[in-house]
Amino acid sequence: MNAGPNATSTIDLSPAALQAAYRNGTLTPRALLGQLQQQARDLNERFRIYIELLSDEQLEPFLHALEARDPASLPLYGVPFAIKDNLDLAGVPTTAACPAYAYTPTVSATVVARLLELGAIPTGKTNLDQFATGLNGLRSPYGECPNAFLPEYPSGGSSSGSALAVALGVASFALGTDTAGSGRVPAALNGLVGCKPTRGIVSTQGVVPCCPSLDCVSLFTRTPAEAASLLALLARFDEKQAWSRRNPMGNAAPARGRLSGFRFGVPRQADLVWCGCDEGPALFAAARARLEALGGEAFELEFQPFLDAAKMLYEPAGAAERYASFGHLLEDASVLPVIREVVAPGNRASAVERVHAAQRLRELQHQCDRELAAIDFVLTPTIPRAFTREQLRADPIRRNSELGTYTNFMNLLDYAAVAVPAGQQRSGLPWGVTLFGRAGTDQYLLAMAGHFVAGSVAPDATLKRALIPGDRIRVVVCGAHLQGLALNHQLRDRGARLVRATQTAPGHRLYALPGGPPFRPALVRDASGRCIDVEVWEMPASELASFLDGIGAPLGLGKVELADGSVENAFICEQGALGSARDITDFGGWRAYLAAPPAA
Repeated sequence: MNAGPNATSTIDLSPAALQAAYRNGTLTPRALLGQLQQQARDLNERFRIYIELLSDEQLEPFLHALEARDPASLPLYGVPFAIKDNLDLAGVPTTAACPAYAYTPTVSATVVARLLELGAIPTGKTNLDQFATGLNGLRSPYGECPNAFLPEYPSGGSSSGSALAVALGVASFALGTDTAGSGRVPAALNGLVGCKPTRGIVSTQGVVPCCPSLDCVSLFTRTPAEAASLLALLARFDEKQAWSRRNPMGNAAPARGRLSGFRFGVPRQADLVWCGCDEGPALFAAARARLEALGGEAFELEFQPFLDAAKMLYEPAGAAERYASFGHLLEDASVLPVIREVVAPGNRASAVERVHAAQRLRELQHQCDRELAAIDFVLTPTIPRAFTREQLRADPIRRNSELGTYTNFMNLLDYAAVAVPAGQQRSGLPWGVTLFGRAGTDQYLLAMAGHFVAGSVAPDATLKRALIPGDRIRVVVCGAHLQGLALNHQLRDRGARLVRATQTAPGHRLYALPGGPPFRPALVRDASGRCIDVEVWEMPASELASFLDGIGAPLGLGKVELADGSVENAFICEQGALGSARDITDFGGWRAYLAAPPAA
């Protein structure tokens, strides 16, 4: 994930490195921005990164404000970032790459204002496929955006300039948007991380609407860890925004935990689409093998429902939302013919067609959600094939659609996704994969992406919990909730799955509580005890409250250490509640106790 070969900056632009340099006095934001803006001006002639690069006068208020602050007082002090020109920056025109649409906002987009509060410095408004409609980077009246590595290829779009700003080393990170893959396709083509958050957890207030029900603000970074840190700062509920939703607390901070056995899905071989690319199959097989080497278990999915959902995005009923957003401008001379061709059919979609499309999408979502229910995430290529700029010009609609094969369905189905580099093609062009999962699993996906990119797991004795998706929680059971026993249905009815059968660490005792049926044990910590047989189950986090509500005294939820040193949630007994309970520790577990003769 190094900068593209055309990058000119010699400064490490990672937020951590900049923070260290500012604090030790070897660099100032003013000196950094002076260098970066000159480099951006030089590069802009070839790459058309920016529609508007901020001038010294426009930068001055931001730099002056920082000079009155301690670098340690702001988490993003002096970190330069680029803004896709369909997000508002107060006082700077927003064009959405359409001169007829341009306006100058007086208030910044919520996500931009948040970054400014945190100390980040905007460098300018970046180029994009007009009205964020396209995945290639060639659909802008402000010029085509070539690839950062090979100029005969495109940057990808629609967040073309944002990806280039990071890949060419003139911004630490960049904001894009993603409706159909605009935050992931450019990442794949330029060797970057492209984080497409769960729909709504990052506010889209102040974002030019493309498809408001689907639009997401995306992040371009060099590493998954940088994206995770930024997302933790930006995922905030916005009361002013109708599409905003609360980020689950389990997804609010970078995920940490032991990387143990995990389950990931891959499309069946018959469902993989390569559009004639002869390198993709081997590159994807290598990516799958890398995850398996990290301890993952691959499951082949029925992927056709995902592909069918992807096709719905640009069908007339799917295009209707784009038409509602900017269809009134389609006859203006500044609207590109290809944009008109893509969006115009949306005006011909009848109400009945839209109803049928909504019903069909719901059916597909049900099928796709079912495929995801028993796994942790899915691995796919980010694009099936890289097309040259010449190939895209020759067949703009079909080739653009093919670029979205593995991205178009994501927001329609309400999934989180992160695109990461996964090698290079023979030409030297970057190649990438995407990890996607259920809504609210963003930080887990970014953590997994970090392990994938590293290709190894660094041991950390402080990590006692397992790394699991943020929408799931694990519970250790030792009695009537064991598989096949009387209360196991309380887990299965809530969508729980058995992760593994194991034992506790030494130092536990097991008691049979009086009363019943159902008969229940109590697990307690006791240095004189032993290892006890248990099972680890995983359930949707949203089901935990109702599950706990059905657990009677004297049992409650606590922590238990397992034989491998990991720590999980478990049922433990209240102190002093054992009374007439029978010590059954020597049986080693509840099943052995139940199987023993009555006189035992």
